Amino acid sequence: MEHAKTYHSFSYETDLGPIVIEGPLSSNELKQYHFHEQLTAFRPAHKQFEALLSIAEFPEGRILVARTNDTIVGYVTYLHPDPLERWSEFNMEDLIELGAIEMIPAYRGARVSSNLLKLSMMDDYMENYIVISTEYYWHWDLEGTKLSIWDYRKVMEKMMAAGGLLPAPTDDPEIISHPANCLMVRIGKNVSDESIQQFDKLRFLARHNFRNMREGL
Repeated sequence: MEHAKTYHSFSYETDLGPIVIEGPLSSNELKQYHFHEQLTAFRPAHKQFEALLSIAEFPEGRILVARTNDTIVGYVTYLHPDPLERWSEFNMEDLIELGAIEMIPAYRGARVSSNLLKLSMMDDYMENYIVISTEYYWHWDLEGTKLSIWDYRKVMEKMMAAGGLLPAPTDDPEIISHPANCLMVRIGKNVSDESIQQFDKLRFLARHNFRNMREGL
């Protein structure tokens, strides 16, 4: 499967001045910018920037950023699920995961995340993918935002909806371990019925495996 990527960008005004949303960017393009030192939600900023540079080189990898002049203040990543994760079970070429989305605290409330997601879907090639995001409450910045779990979940759902991702049921053990956790999904209009059916099996893998076990008896 070809993984085509078409660059898009737009800018808008915030209380802190103009901001540019752009991508997908190659690793060479990313290296032209400074990665803000407060982008530390997943690992130290310099390590996270190294991870973004690697993802940008994957055939399916997509990095979109929010920047002020030459400083990246937010980003979103897309790539195939980790080979050790449940979501890679069937090696679906048309399944990609929203791996991370982050912005520095100063830009909270400036629609950075929702605009990154909107820009992501401006590329018509995204219609060839099933896009997923696994949301776990223990990854949420509840302390920094001062939001309750359920208020954060509402904000997160609204943000994801900007990119067309909606909650979908699953029997994934980690997701069903807490009612605030959820699987978010966007199915592109060009995705085949066969892939949708395979994804449905993936969402309910325990049920699928149990049925196969019974049929094998």
